[in-house]
Amino acid sequence: MRIHLFKILVICLVLTNISCENDSESDLVDVTIVPLVTYENSVKTIIDDNCTTCHNDPLVNFAPMPLLTFDQVKEAVDNRGLINRVSSEDISFLMPFGGPRLPQSTIDVIIQWNTDGLLEQ
Repeated sequence: MRIHLFKILVICLVLTNISCENDSESDLVDVTIVPLVTYENSVKTIIDDNCTTCHNDPLVNFAPMPLLTFDQVKEAVDNRGLINRVSSEDISFLMPFGGPRLPQSTIDVIIQWNTDGLLEQ
């Protein structure tokens, strides 16, 4: 009985040791910290570079609202379909007006901003 118990203990120790080994860096879990997307750190530049040609004060090309401030852009995401407009494949609905469509990575930043809670800073 003692020998049998000893064998079980040795097997458990060996299995525990094997399961805790790390043979390479590729076995490690990637813990990349992704910062929150905020209006000030990411979205403002996108809007300024792509939208304010028309969405300015005064408005140009029949743009329905300015996109000059955090509150105006947040309102456009919340209530005016800004994400749908920049994501559209339909050239008559797409923003920026007349295209070309923004790169998907740029659109993804705006989507992530919305997902993160439309934070200002």
